[in-house]
Amino acid sequence: MTTKNLRVFTREQVEKHSKPDDLWIIIDAKVYDVSRFKDMHPGGIAVLLDEDIPGQDVTEAFYGLHLHEVLERPQYKRLQIGTIVEEQPVIYSRIIGEASNIPYAEPTWLSEGYHSPYFKESHRRLQHAVREFIDDIVYPDAQAHEIDGKRPSQSVIDKMAELNIHAMRMGPGKHLKGLTLMEGTVDPEEFDYFHELVVNQEITRCGARGYGDGLNSGCVIGLPPVLNFGSPELKSKIVPEVLGGKKFICLAISEAHAGSDVFGLQTTATKTEDSKHWIINGHKKWITNGVFADYFTVGCKTEDGFTVILVERCEGVSTKPIKTSYSSTAGTAFITFDNVKVPVENTLGEEGGGIFVMLSNFNHERWVMCCSSARSQRLLIEACLKWIMQRKAFGKPLASLAVIRSKVAQMIARTESVQNWLENLTYQMCNMTYIEQAKRLAGPLAFLKMYSTRCAQQTAVDAVQIFGGRGITQSGMGRLIEHYYRTVPFDSLLGGAEDVLADLGVRQAMRGMPKNARL
Repeated sequence: MTTKNLRVFTREQVEKHSKPDDLWIIIDAKVYDVSRFKDMHPGGIAVLLDEDIPGQDVTEAFYGLHLHEVLERPQYKRLQIGTIVEEQPVIYSRIIGEASNIPYAEPTWLSEGYHSPYFKESHRRLQHAVREFIDDIVYPDAQAHEIDGKRPSQSVIDKMAELNIHAMRMGPGKHLKGLTLMEGTVDPEEFDYFHELVVNQEITRCGARGYGDGLNSGCVIGLPPVLNFGSPELKSKIVPEVLGGKKFICLAISEAHAGSDVFGLQTTATKTEDSKHWIINGHKKWITNGVFADYFTVGCKTEDGFTVILVERCEGVSTKPIKTSYSSTAGTAFITFDNVKVPVENTLGEEGGGIFVMLSNFNHERWVMCCSSARSQRLLIEACLKWIMQRKAFGKPLASLAVIRSKVAQMIARTESVQNWLENLTYQMCNMTYIEQAKRLAGPLAFLKMYSTRCAQQTAVDAVQIFGGRGITQSGMGRLIEHYYRTVPFDSLLGGAEDVLADLGVRQAMRGMPKNARL
C-alpha cells in the first residue's frame, strides 16, 4: 500500500475494530488491519485476540517481542491502512550510510561533539563512503550467506575491487600508487593506517562473523608476504589478480600438530636435484578461505629452517571444508599437499628466513583482528542499550535494574579502552617504518589482541544474560547476541591463542629490561 492510500484515524475509531473478523491495532502511531493476518501470526491467533490487543496501541508489546525490521518487510507493510491523527511515528530504520545516534554505538571520533587528534577530514569522507557501500551492497549479501553458508557473492567481490577496497585492506604502500580509491574519496599518497582502520571497522558492522572472514580475509593475511617479500615477477602476476577479485589467496600456516607453534610445523619442502623446484608435502588445518583459494602462502620446514613459499592450486593440492562454530561461508579448510611441485622463484623472502616473513605479517594480521574486535563489541552495546530501554521485567524496564546497568557499564568501559589502545598503536604504525613496527610492536599488538578478545568474550557473556533466552536464539530479537556469543571464541584463537600472545608480550618486555634494573 502506498502512502497516498493511507487514511487518518482517531484512537477512538480504531478501538471500534476489536472483533476477530475486524481487528485493528496501533504500532507507533501507525494503524494496521490484521484481520486476515491473525491466522498466520507465528505466535498463534490467541496472541492477537488477547483483551489488551484488539483495537489498542500495542507498541510496547510489539517491541518487547519483535525487531523493528519486521515492520519493514513488504508482507507486513501492506497491513498498514493509516495513521493516528496529529501523531507522528518516532521509531524509524537507520538511514543507509548514517551514523548511529545510540550512545557508545560509534567510536568517539564519530560521535557528535567529540574530537580526535588522529582522524582528519579524509578519514571522515572515507568512513561515510565505505559505510554507505557496506550498508547497501555488502550487508544484504552477508545476512543471506551467513545462513546458507555459500561464499560471498562474486558480484560483491567485483564491486569492492572496482572501488579498490581490497587494495585498501592491505594498508598504505606502493601497491596503492596510481589507484583511484573509493571513487577519489582519498588519495593514495595520504592513505594511512587510520584509513585502513576505518575500512576494517566498517566491514565488521555486517555482524556476520563467518561471512566477514569469507569476504577476502585470506587476501588480508595471505597477500602481504607476496607484496613485501615476493620477486617483482611474482608480484606482477599475483597482486593484480588478487586485488582485482579475480583470484583468491589464503595464508596456510596452522597445522593440527603445531597450532601456535610455528617452529613445530611438519609440512616439508625439499628441492629437486636441479634445485629449480620445491616438492611440498604435508597438511594444513583451519585455513580461512582455503576452500576456494587459488593461491596458498605456505609455511614449510626446509633444510635451512622455516621457509615461506607461494603455492598455486595445481595437481597434488586438495582442500576440504572444516565445520566450525561459524558459517562455512568463510571457506575454512583442511589442505593436503601431496608431492606438489613449485618453482623455487615462488620462495617469499630468504630460504630459512620464513620466521621474519611471518612475524612482520602477524603484526598486521593481529592489528586487523583488533580493529574488528573493537568495532564488533559496539554492535552488542547498541543492541543491549536498545533492549534494556524497551524490555520490561517485573513491571519495570530492564534499565531500572542496577545489576543490568552495571553489566552495560563494564561493556562500555572495555570497548572504549580497546578502541583507545588500538588508536594509540595505529598512530605508532603511521610513524614507524615497516622494520621498526616488526621490532617494536610485536609485544604491544600481542597484548592488545589478547586483551580485546578477552573483553569481547566477557561482553558476549554479559549480553546473553541481559537478553535471556533470546540471547541463545538464532532468530528474532537476540539473533545478533546469539551469533556473537557462538562465534567470538574464534577471535581468541586466530592469529595466536590468547595465552601464547600474552606470553609473547611479556617475553618481549623482558628482553627490553635494562641490566642495571633492581628494586
